[in-house]
Amino acid sequence: LINIILCATTIFAQEQKTELQKQQQEIVKLNQKLNNQQAVINQQKTELANLSATTENQQKQIDSLKTATSQNEQNIQAIANDLGTKIKQTETAAKDGISKLDKDVNTNRLYWIIATLATLLLGGVLYWLLGKRIATSKTDVETQIKNTKKSLEEESIKLDSKLIEVLDTQLKLKQEEKKVVSTTSTADVDHSLALKVADEIVRIHKNLQQMDVNTKGLKQLSASVKRIQDNFASNGYELVEMLGKEYNEGMKVIANFITSEDIETGKQIITRIIKPQVNYKNEMIQSAQIEVSVGE
Repeated sequence: LINIILCATTIFAQEQKTELQKQQQEIVKLNQKLNNQQAVINQQKTELANLSATTENQQKQIDSLKTATSQNEQNIQAIANDLGTKIKQTETAAKDGISKLDKDVNTNRLYWIIATLATLLLGGVLYWLLGKRIATSKTDVETQIKNTKKSLEEESIKLDSKLIEVLDTQLKLKQEEKKVVSTTSTADVDHSLALKVADEIVRIHKNLQQMDVNTKGLKQLSASVKRIQDNFASNGYELVEMLGKEYNEGMKVIANFITSEDIETGKQIITRIIKPQVNYKNEMIQSAQIEVSVGE
């Protein structure tokens, strides 16, 4: 009986040792996977840096366009001033001509009338041509600005989409890390990544509201934001919606107050979210920073 017990004990110990070795191999595989994901994240950070450089170049082009627009406005103003001087000179010449016509009505009346009419006609034609040129130049500048704005919005959407992908990847890695660490550690949860994700979600939502609905990539970015919000919620986090709601003194927020004529007197409405309130498992881990409009 003792021999049987010893054999059973030995077999059980070997099985436990085998199971432990399998778990260690799984942990090694997970660590390799984490290292691979970190390499991907570093590559995406490099791509974001390149995109930021592209955005700076776009901003320089906008500044150059603004400078060109300002120069065009100065040139147009100079032309207008010159035309005004010529018109005044024409009027002066016409008055002088009328005075001379009074002295020699019989011989020169017809010629001076013709000259005056021709001068006024020429001035009108010049004024019309200049106005047309000014309108055309203004339209071209507005078109350039509009196209540049559209290009910048599309570039911003691309950058935000890349950022959403990076944050989504980091959230997934964080979730995998929790699964590995939770079995061996009881350390406090690090919320820094979640808070960063929350701030970026609020910022992107604000940008989306200011863009044209027909902007290229807008729908895809909205879908990506919705996806990362779902991932955000699945990790136990909640973004508290405050925009457009009435403010009360009991709220645990940092509030900046501004007066507004568009709100009913005495009302206090939250009109801007600077930093959102974030809850984790129904407990607040970040208080909101908001802007409240007070009706006059």
